[in-house]
Amino acid sequence: MRNNQIFLMAIVLVVAQFTFAQTKEEIIANYIENTGGAEAWNNLQGLKMTAKVSQGGMEIPIEMIQLKDGRQMTKISFQGKEIKQGVFDGKKLWSHNFMTMEAEESDAEATANFKLDANDFPNPFLDYEKKGYTIELMGKETIQGAETFKLKLVQEPKMVEGQAEESVSYYFFDTENFVPIAMQTEIQSGPAKGVIAETSFSDYQEVEGLYFPFSMSQGEKDKPGQPITFSSIEVNPTFEDSDFAFPEKK
Repeated sequence: MRNNQIFLMAIVLVVAQFTFAQTKEEIIANYIENTGGAEAWNNLQGLKMTAKVSQGGMEIPIEMIQLKDGRQMTKISFQGKEIKQGVFDGKKLWSHNFMTMEAEESDAEATANFKLDANDFPNPFLDYEKKGYTIELMGKETIQGAETFKLKLVQEPKMVEGQAEESVSYYFFDTENFVPIAMQTEIQSGPAKGVIAETSFSDYQEVEGLYFPFSMSQGEKDKPGQPITFSSIEVNPTFEDSDFAFPEKK
């Protein structure tokens, strides 16, 4: 009798593990399908996002550009000046120094990590298996008052102070619409090392058949974040290589 019970328990565990694995695949499949479909996402060549960041009682206009070939850039309009941050031309990563307004090239480690992030356009879940990423369903969790599926995403290791470190993030998918409403990751370097950073996503809207969050908030977990509100998102914009080029010193 005891052997039969053990056998039955083993079967239940195997079935549970199989169902568990299927569930995480269904979550991602539903997410991709509900936000436009795999074909549409794979055909996306780039994004130009216009937004405002609320900081210190001010609303600061920003423009974010992401292209499928890896080129990226964030432009900040502040006190009549245009400040470029996180500009990547496919090889070189650079930003304007906020104090001197001089363009400064990032070090090799930051550039290498940025290249890895660029590979995830338009999102890390699209064809994640081909990229060698792994996903684990951690169960359900209530976050921001909503019931969510908590998924652990493990991507390619990144270099942190000369050492390769595992790249782990946790995404929280709404159980009704299968879209992420939050993402958490541990900061691995700098003064905030060890802090859990959280990004929230809301107000999903359709843009030419694809759905994007038009409201975001970034900050430390369990603390008020910095709101970012998008006024427009343009798909497949065109840019010249010179728009991303490191400026020549005068």
